[in-house]
Amino acid sequence: MMRSARAVCRWFLFCLLLIVFSATSAWAGIYQHGTVVRMRMAECLPAHHGFMVAFGTPANQTGAEQCPEYTLVSDKVVFVIVGRSSDQLVPLADVIDFRIHNGELAVRVDDASREAKFGIKEMVLRSEWDLVQKRMTEELSNPHPTESSLAMRTRQ
Repeated sequence: MMRSARAVCRWFLFCLLLIVFSATSAWAGIYQHGTVVRMRMAECLPAHHGFMVAFGTPANQTGAEQCPEYTLVSDKVVFVIVGRSSDQLVPLADVIDFRIHNGELAVRVDDASREAKFGIKEMVLRSEWDLVQKRMTEELSNPHPTESSLAMRTRQ
């Protein structure tokens, strides 16, 4: 009886480990797809190097380096990501593969052999981003009534 209880316990432990391993490995390797819709040069995100930086004296910044900042639109989330250096370039309007890994966005472009790591500056739900884009388009296409009435008063 003792042997069968151990066997059941081992079998249960084996199944549990198998489930945990398959779940973590499945999520770790899955890439999402997104489109880069905007690029601009912005100040690089500060690098976090652990204990010494957190408790040490702040490093003197002689000149703020400019890094590429991209807006990446996926099915559910829109990311604003910043490269680590000025030479991390991603083509606009291309569908790229990405995944979130250790608090960064790992991007694979054109079946490159390595992933490029980007810091995440902002994240917003795609539905909210679409609403903001729609409002901006409407405001640009329809002038405000107060502006037109002000222009008419100025002419009189």
